[in-house]
Amino acid sequence: MDKTYTSAFDALCDTPIEAANLKLRADLMMHISDIIKQNGWTQKQAASRCGLTQPRINDLLNGRIDKFSLDALVNINAQLGQALSFQFAVA
Repeated sequence: MDKTYTSAFDALCDTPIEAANLKLRADLMMHISDIIKQNGWTQKQAASRCGLTQPRINDLLNGRIDKFSLDALVNINAQLGQALSFQFAVA
């Protein structure tokens, strides 16, 4: 019998907890990437504003999610002056 998943993250991860963490990291990476693109920053400019190196920004812009913890992405988001809000729901 085929197994069905509610999201691609559920299919990729062993547990719902891992899937939730991966989804949050993906959402934050997309948000940060959007800010960089909207401002027209080069990778060097983005790195300076985020307090990172250019190769690290390259990893972020290329979606290398395995290289970023949730904590690191929250810190990058804050470095850009962005606030976070969470919506909690029963899973």
